[in-house]
Amino acid sequence: MFFASDNTSPVHPKVMEAVVRANTGYAMPYGNDPIMDEVRAAIRDRFEAPEAAVYLTATGTSANCTALACLAPPWSTIFCHTNAHIEEDECGAPEFYTGGAKLTLVGGDDARMDANALDHAISHTGRGGVHNIQCGAVSLTSPTENGAVYSVAQIEEIALIAKRYDLPLHMDGARFANALVATNASPAEMTWKAGVDAVTLGGTKNGLMGVEAVILFDAKHAWEFELRRKRAGHLFSKHRYLSAQMQTYLDGDLWLEMARHANAMAARLKDGLMQLEGAELLHPVEANSVFARWPRAAHKRAHDAGAKYYLWPFAQPLDGDPEELLSARMVCSWCTTEDDVDQFLSTLTP
Repeated sequence: MFFASDNTSPVHPKVMEAVVRANTGYAMPYGNDPIMDEVRAAIRDRFEAPEAAVYLTATGTSANCTALACLAPPWSTIFCHTNAHIEEDECGAPEFYTGGAKLTLVGGDDARMDANALDHAISHTGRGGVHNIQCGAVSLTSPTENGAVYSVAQIEEIALIAKRYDLPLHMDGARFANALVATNASPAEMTWKAGVDAVTLGGTKNGLMGVEAVILFDAKHAWEFELRRKRAGHLFSKHRYLSAQMQTYLDGDLWLEMARHANAMAARLKDGLMQLEGAELLHPVEANSVFARWPRAAHKRAHDAGAKYYLWPFAQPLDGDPEELLSARMVCSWCTTEDDVDQFLSTLTP
Protein backbone atom coordinates (compact mmCIF):
# COMPACT_ATOMS: atom_id res chain seq x y z
CA MET A 1 0.00 0.00 0.00
CA PHE A 2 2.80 2.39 -0.94
CA PHE A 3 1.50 5.23 -3.10
CA ALA A 4 3.71 8.10 -1.91
CA SER A 5 5.61 8.34 -5.20
CA ASP A 6 6.96 6.26 -8.05
CA ASN A 7 10.35 7.47 -6.76
CA THR A 8 9.90 5.08 -3.84
CA SER A 9 9.65 1.95 -5.98
CA PRO A 10 12.51 -0.53 -6.32
CA VAL A 11 14.67 -0.90 -9.41
CA HIS A 12 13.39 -3.40 -11.97
CA PRO A 13 15.32 -6.71 -11.66
CA LYS A 14 16.38 -6.59 -15.32
CA VAL A 15 17.99 -3.21 -14.68
CA MET A 16 19.87 -4.48 -11.64
CA GLU A 17 21.08 -7.43 -13.68
CA ALA A 18 22.29 -5.07 -16.40
CA VAL A 19 24.28 -3.00 -13.91
CA VAL A 20 25.93 -6.16 -12.60
CA ARG A 21 26.77 -7.26 -16.16
CA ALA A 22 28.33 -3.87 -16.80
CA ASN A 23 30.50 -4.33 -13.73
CA THR A 24 32.96 -6.56 -15.55
CA GLY A 25 36.39 -5.59 -16.79
CA TYR A 26 37.24 -2.12 -17.99
CA ALA A 27 35.34 0.48 -19.99
CA MET A 28 36.22 3.96 -21.18
CA PRO A 29 34.79 6.72 -18.92
CA TYR A 30 32.66 9.84 -19.40
CA GLY A 31 30.16 8.39 -21.86
CA ASN A 32 32.73 6.79 -24.16
CA ASP A 33 31.73 3.27 -23.11
CA PRO A 34 30.41 0.94 -25.85
CA ILE A 35 27.05 0.57 -24.08
CA MET A 36 26.44 4.31 -24.54
CA ASP A 37 26.93 3.91 -28.28
CA GLU A 38 24.03 1.44 -28.23
CA VAL A 39 21.93 3.80 -26.09
CA ARG A 40 22.40 6.69 -28.53
CA ALA A 41 21.44 4.46 -31.43
CA ALA A 42 18.39 3.11 -29.62
CA ILE A 43 17.08 6.55 -28.65
CA ARG A 44 17.68 7.97 -32.11
CA ASP A 45 15.87 5.00 -33.60
CA ARG A 46 12.84 5.21 -31.29
CA PHE A 47 12.55 8.97 -31.73
CA GLU A 48 13.18 8.78 -35.50
CA ALA A 49 15.89 11.40 -35.02
CA PRO A 50 19.20 10.17 -36.47
CA GLU A 51 20.97 13.50 -35.93
CA ALA A 52 19.82 14.10 -32.33
CA ALA A 53 22.40 14.64 -29.60
CA VAL A 54 21.81 12.25 -26.70
CA TYR A 55 23.26 12.53 -23.19
CA LEU A 56 22.67 10.97 -19.78
CA THR A 57 22.60 12.47 -16.31
CA ALA A 58 21.66 10.90 -12.99
CA THR A 59 18.89 13.29 -11.90
CA GLY A 60 15.85 14.92 -13.44
CA THR A 61 16.83 18.33 -12.10
CA SER A 62 20.23 18.24 -13.77
CA ALA A 63 18.68 16.99 -17.00
CA ASN A 64 15.98 19.68 -17.14
CA CYS A 65 18.14 22.56 -16.05
CA THR A 66 21.23 21.80 -18.12
CA ALA A 67 19.01 21.50 -21.19
CA LEU A 68 17.22 24.76 -20.38
CA ALA A 69 20.55 26.52 -19.85
CA CYS A 70 21.38 25.72 -23.47
CA LEU A 71 18.08 27.21 -24.65
CA ALA A 72 17.61 30.31 -22.48
CA PRO A 73 20.32 32.97 -21.86
CA PRO A 74 20.76 34.59 -18.41
CA TRP A 75 18.87 37.75 -19.39
CA SER A 76 15.77 35.86 -20.46
CA THR A 77 12.75 34.18 -18.94
CA ILE A 78 11.44 30.64 -19.31
CA PHE A 79 7.65 30.37 -19.67
CA CYS A 80 6.18 27.44 -17.72
CA HIS A 81 3.04 26.50 -15.83
CA THR A 82 2.49 27.85 -12.33
CA ASN A 83 2.73 24.29 -10.99
CA ALA A 84 5.57 23.10 -13.22
CA HIS A 85 8.21 20.93 -11.57
CA ILE A 86 10.92 23.44 -12.52
CA GLU A 87 8.97 26.07 -10.54
CA GLU A 88 7.79 24.09 -7.52
CA ASP A 89 10.34 21.35 -6.95
CA GLU A 90 13.79 22.28 -8.20
CA CYS A 91 14.91 24.76 -5.53
CA GLY A 92 15.82 27.51 -7.98
CA ALA A 93 17.97 25.17 -10.08
CA PRO A 94 16.77 26.58 -13.43
CA GLU A 95 17.80 30.06 -12.33
CA PHE A 96 21.11 28.68 -11.02
CA TYR A 97 22.02 26.59 -14.08
CA THR A 98 21.07 29.32 -16.56
CA GLY A 99 23.07 31.93 -14.67
CA GLY A 100 20.07 34.06 -13.82
CA ALA A 101 17.19 33.44 -16.22
CA LYS A 102 13.85 33.80 -14.46
CA LEU A 103 10.62 31.85 -14.74
CA THR A 104 7.40 33.42 -15.96
CA LEU A 105 4.41 31.44 -14.71
CA VAL A 106 1.43 30.67 -16.93
CA GLY A 107 -1.93 29.34 -15.74
CA GLY A 108 -4.09 26.53 -17.05
CA ASP A 109 -6.27 23.71 -15.77
CA ASP A 110 -4.67 20.53 -14.37
CA ALA A 111 -1.17 22.09 -14.62
CA ARG A 112 -1.38 22.24 -18.45
CA MET A 113 -0.45 25.64 -19.84
CA ASP A 114 -3.35 27.47 -21.41
CA ALA A 115 -2.31 28.41 -24.95
CA ASN A 116 -3.98 31.83 -24.88
CA ALA A 117 -2.43 32.64 -21.52
CA LEU A 118 0.98 31.64 -22.86
CA ASP A 119 0.55 33.83 -25.93
CA HIS A 120 -0.43 36.77 -23.73
CA ALA A 121 2.55 36.25 -21.39
CA ILE A 122 5.07 36.08 -24.23
CA SER A 123 3.61 39.08 -26.06
CA HIS A 124 3.87 41.20 -22.90
CA THR A 125 7.50 40.31 -22.13
CA GLY A 126 10.52 42.33 -23.22
CA ARG A 127 8.55 45.20 -24.72
CA GLY A 128 10.78 47.77 -23.01
CA GLY A 129 13.87 46.65 -24.86
CA VAL A 130 17.13 46.60 -22.93
CA HIS A 131 15.39 47.52 -19.68
CA ASN A 132 13.29 44.33 -19.56
CA ILE A 133 13.86 40.63 -19.19
CA GLN A 134 13.78 39.02 -22.64
CA CYS A 135 11.87 35.97 -23.89
CA GLY A 136 13.99 32.83 -23.64
CA ALA A 137 12.20 29.47 -23.93
CA VAL A 138 8.96 27.63 -23.23
CA SER A 139 8.89 24.54 -21.02
CA LEU A 140 6.02 22.09 -20.61
CA THR A 141 5.69 18.96 -18.47
CA SER A 142 3.87 15.83 -19.58
CA PRO A 143 2.39 14.25 -17.59
CA THR A 144 1.85 17.44 -15.62
CA GLU A 145 2.37 17.80 -11.90
CA ASN A 146 -1.36 17.15 -11.53
CA GLY A 147 -1.32 13.94 -13.54
CA ALA A 148 -2.77 15.27 -16.79
CA VAL A 149 -1.25 14.46 -20.18
CA TYR A 150 -0.79 16.84 -23.10
CA SER A 151 -2.24 15.42 -26.29
CA VAL A 152 -0.16 15.72 -29.44
CA ALA A 153 -2.55 18.44 -30.62
CA GLN A 154 -2.06 20.39 -27.39
CA ILE A 155 1.73 20.14 -27.70
CA GLU A 156 1.49 21.35 -31.30
CA GLU A 157 -0.61 24.31 -30.17
CA ILE A 158 1.97 25.31 -27.56
CA ALA A 159 4.79 24.78 -30.08
CA LEU A 160 3.10 27.00 -32.68
CA ILE A 161 2.96 29.85 -30.18
CA ALA A 162 6.60 29.33 -29.18
CA LYS A 163 7.71 29.28 -32.83
CA ARG A 164 5.68 32.42 -33.59
CA TYR A 165 7.98 34.23 -31.18
CA ASP A 166 11.08 32.26 -32.26
CA LEU A 167 11.37 30.51 -28.89
CA PRO A 168 12.63 26.94 -28.34
CA LEU A 169 10.32 24.44 -26.66
CA HIS A 170 11.55 22.14 -23.88
CA MET A 171 9.63 19.15 -22.54
CA ASP A 172 10.13 17.86 -19.00
CA GLY A 173 9.55 14.16 -19.55
CA ALA A 174 10.26 12.79 -16.08
CA ARG A 175 7.31 10.45 -16.71
CA PHE A 176 7.56 10.58 -20.49
CA ALA A 177 6.80 6.88 -20.93
CA ASN A 178 3.56 7.23 -18.93
CA ALA A 179 2.44 10.07 -21.19
CA LEU A 180 3.47 8.18 -24.30
CA VAL A 181 1.40 5.08 -23.59
CA ALA A 182 -1.53 7.27 -22.50
CA THR A 183 -1.62 9.06 -25.86
CA ASN A 184 -0.75 6.08 -28.07
CA ALA A 185 1.54 8.47 -29.95
CA SER A 186 5.04 7.63 -31.11
CA PRO A 187 8.03 9.28 -29.37
CA ALA A 188 8.61 11.36 -32.51
CA GLU A 189 4.97 12.44 -32.75
CA MET A 190 5.00 13.60 -29.14
CA THR A 191 8.26 15.54 -29.46
CA TRP A 192 10.08 16.93 -32.49
CA LYS A 193 7.27 16.30 -34.97
CA ALA A 194 5.03 18.37 -32.69
CA GLY A 195 7.63 21.14 -32.38
CA VAL A 196 9.63 20.14 -29.28
CA ASP A 197 13.32 21.10 -29.46
CA ALA A 198 14.63 19.29 -26.39
CA VAL A 199 13.18 16.61 -24.13
CA THR A 200 14.26 14.89 -20.95
CA LEU A 201 13.45 11.19 -21.12
CA GLY A 202 12.90 10.10 -17.52
CA GLY A 203 13.85 6.71 -16.16
CA THR A 204 14.25 7.07 -12.40
CA LYS A 205 10.49 7.27 -11.75
CA ASN A 206 9.86 4.31 -14.02
CA GLY A 207 12.02 1.49 -12.69
CA LEU A 208 15.61 2.71 -13.09
CA MET A 209 18.15 3.25 -10.33
CA GLY A 210 18.92 6.80 -11.36
CA VAL A 211 19.33 7.99 -14.94
CA GLU A 212 17.63 10.45 -17.28
CA ALA A 213 18.35 11.08 -20.95
CA VAL A 214 18.52 14.51 -22.55
CA ILE A 215 17.64 14.54 -26.23
CA LEU A 216 18.56 17.66 -28.19
CA PHE A 217 16.90 17.46 -31.59
CA ASP A 218 19.08 20.31 -32.86
CA ALA A 219 22.65 19.11 -32.37
CA LYS A 220 23.96 22.70 -32.46
CA HIS A 221 23.48 22.68 -28.68
CA ALA A 222 25.53 19.51 -28.16
CA TRP A 223 28.93 21.00 -27.32
CA GLU A 224 27.42 23.60 -25.01
CA PHE A 225 25.47 20.88 -23.21
CA GLU A 226 28.65 18.84 -22.74
CA LEU A 227 30.46 21.83 -21.25
CA ARG A 228 27.56 22.75 -18.99
CA ARG A 229 27.11 19.17 -17.79
CA LYS A 230 30.81 18.97 -16.90
CA ARG A 231 30.85 22.38 -15.22
CA ALA A 232 27.78 21.44 -13.17
CA GLY A 233 29.41 18.26 -11.87
CA HIS A 234 27.04 15.88 -13.68
CA LEU A 235 29.44 14.19 -16.10
CA PHE A 236 29.81 10.72 -14.61
CA SER A 237 33.24 9.13 -14.73
CA LYS A 238 31.98 5.53 -14.51
CA HIS A 239 29.30 6.35 -17.00
CA ARG A 240 28.75 2.74 -18.10
CA TYR A 241 26.49 2.19 -15.09
CA LEU A 242 24.16 4.92 -16.36
CA SER A 243 24.37 3.53 -19.88
CA ALA A 244 23.53 -0.01 -18.74
CA GLN A 245 20.35 1.16 -17.07
CA MET A 246 19.10 3.13 -20.07
CA GLN A 247 20.02 0.34 -22.49
CA THR A 248 17.91 -2.17 -20.58
CA TYR A 249 15.11 0.36 -20.16
CA LEU A 250 14.69 0.63 -23.91
CA ASP A 251 15.45 -2.99 -24.77
CA GLY A 252 12.30 -4.91 -25.67
CA ASP A 253 10.25 -1.82 -24.77
CA LEU A 254 10.56 -2.47 -21.03
CA TRP A 255 10.03 1.27 -20.47
CA LEU A 256 6.61 1.15 -22.11
CA GLU A 257 5.63 -2.08 -20.35
CA MET A 258 6.37 -0.58 -16.93
CA ALA A 259 4.60 2.68 -17.73
CA ARG A 260 1.54 0.90 -19.11
CA HIS A 261 1.26 -1.15 -15.92
CA ALA A 262 1.62 1.91 -13.66
CA ASN A 263 -1.08 3.74 -15.60
CA ALA A 264 -3.41 0.74 -15.36
CA MET A 265 -2.96 0.56 -11.59
CA ALA A 266 -3.78 4.27 -11.28
CA ALA A 267 -6.97 3.71 -13.27
CA ARG A 268 -7.89 0.82 -10.97
CA LEU A 269 -7.21 2.97 -7.92
CA LYS A 270 -9.31 5.81 -9.32
CA ASP A 271 -12.22 3.50 -10.11
CA GLY A 272 -12.14 2.09 -6.59
CA LEU A 273 -11.94 5.50 -4.93
CA MET A 274 -14.94 6.72 -6.87
CA GLN A 275 -17.00 3.98 -5.20
CA LEU A 276 -16.27 5.54 -1.80
CA GLU A 277 -19.06 7.72 -0.46
CA GLY A 278 -18.06 11.38 -0.62
CA ALA A 279 -14.98 10.84 -2.79
CA GLU A 280 -14.19 13.34 -5.54
CA LEU A 281 -11.51 13.54 -8.23
CA LEU A 282 -9.44 16.72 -8.25
CA HIS A 283 -7.79 16.18 -11.65
CA PRO A 284 -8.24 13.73 -14.53
CA VAL A 285 -6.37 10.44 -14.13
CA GLU A 286 -4.52 10.21 -17.44
CA ALA A 287 -1.25 8.60 -16.41
CA ASN A 288 -0.06 7.06 -13.13
CA SER A 289 -1.12 9.70 -10.58
CA VAL A 290 -4.43 10.08 -8.77
CA PHE A 291 -5.47 13.34 -7.10
CA ALA A 292 -8.66 12.92 -5.09
CA ARG A 293 -10.34 13.82 -1.82
CA TRP A 294 -12.47 11.83 0.56
CA PRO A 295 -13.59 12.02 4.21
CA ARG A 296 -10.96 12.38 6.92
CA ALA A 297 -12.23 9.28 8.74
CA ALA A 298 -11.30 7.10 5.76
CA HIS A 299 -7.88 8.72 5.54
CA LYS A 300 -7.35 7.95 9.21
CA ARG A 301 -8.25 4.28 8.70
CA ALA A 302 -5.86 4.01 5.76
CA HIS A 303 -2.97 5.60 7.64
CA ASP A 304 -3.61 3.46 10.71
CA ALA A 305 -3.45 0.39 8.44
CA GLY A 306 -0.02 1.45 7.18
CA ALA A 307 -0.87 3.02 3.83
CA LYS A 308 1.71 5.51 2.56
CA TYR A 309 0.66 8.49 0.44
CA TYR A 310 0.76 12.25 0.63
CA LEU A 311 -2.03 14.46 1.86
CA TRP A 312 -2.18 17.34 -0.61
CA PRO A 313 -1.25 19.94 0.51
CA PHE A 314 1.00 18.40 3.12
CA ALA A 315 -0.19 20.37 6.14
CA GLN A 316 -3.66 18.82 6.44
CA PRO A 317 -4.17 17.28 9.92
CA LEU A 318 -5.51 13.75 10.30
CA ASP A 319 -7.31 14.76 13.47
CA GLY A 320 -10.52 16.75 13.16
CA ASP A 321 -14.00 16.53 11.68
CA PRO A 322 -14.28 12.94 10.38
CA GLU A 323 -16.62 14.02 7.56
CA GLU A 324 -14.38 16.80 6.24
CA LEU A 325 -12.87 16.02 2.85
CA LEU A 326 -9.07 15.88 2.73
CA SER A 327 -7.14 15.90 -0.53
CA ALA A 328 -4.46 13.38 -1.44
CA ARG A 329 -1.91 12.65 -4.15
CA MET A 330 -1.28 8.99 -4.93
CA VAL A 331 1.19 7.65 -7.47
CA CYS A 332 1.40 4.11 -8.84
CA SER A 333 4.59 2.56 -10.15
CA TRP A 334 5.77 -0.32 -12.32
CA CYS A 335 5.59 -2.68 -9.32
CA THR A 336 2.23 -1.62 -7.85
CA THR A 337 0.02 -4.69 -7.83
CA GLU A 338 -3.72 -5.17 -8.02
CA ASP A 339 -3.53 -6.56 -4.49
CA ASP A 340 -1.81 -3.35 -3.32
CA VAL A 341 -4.64 -1.29 -4.75
CA ASP A 342 -7.42 -3.55 -3.50
CA GLN A 343 -5.95 -3.84 -0.02
CA PHE A 344 -5.70 -0.05 0.22
CA LEU A 345 -9.28 0.43 -0.95
CA SER A 346 -10.48 -2.08 1.63
CA THR A 347 -9.00 0.05 4.44
CA LEU A 348 -11.13 3.02 3.53
CA THR A 349 -14.44 1.52 4.58
CA PRO A 350 -15.24 0.65 8.21
